[in-house]
Amino acid sequence: MASCTAEPTEAWVTQQARQLSWRLQDEGIKFEYVIHDRDKKFAPKADTVFKSEGARVILTPLMAPLANSVAERWVGSCRRKGLDWMLILSQRHLEAVLREYCAHHNDERPHRSQNLRPPSYRGDPPTPVSGHIKRTTRLGGLLSSYGVVAQAA
Repeated sequence: MASCTAEPTEAWVTQQARQLSWRLQDEGIKFEYVIHDRDKKFAPKADTVFKSEGARVILTPLMAPLANSVAERWVGSCRRKGLDWMLILSQRHLEAVLREYCAHHNDERPHRSQNLRPPSYRGDPPTPVSGHIKRTTRLGGLLSSYGVVAQAA
């Protein structure tokens, strides 16, 4: 899920929290923690949405920018691998690019902490099979993923 606005408000952030919660429920993903900074737009209403799903809301410490390093790293990766290479024409275009990057990051890109599986991967690790390597691209070839395509017998 990716959405953007020039002026995020409490109501907008709360709606984004609801939509994220619904999507995670649809995908059968249970989240335990939500970590965010102390910005005013992360009001108690948005936190209530996550708490109602059983998640624990954790606020980063005051004046500790390194405490939010995971989010900062994701934003940096998104910029370096996608946004810095494109001329964004409008908010709609930005949202489309962010959706593509999120789909790549969550559904295709291997993560070392996940035993080289994407975060949305469910089940056992894939067993190696012989076959041809297939390349799938996104964002005009900026992002690539590779998989083995089994050969027909």
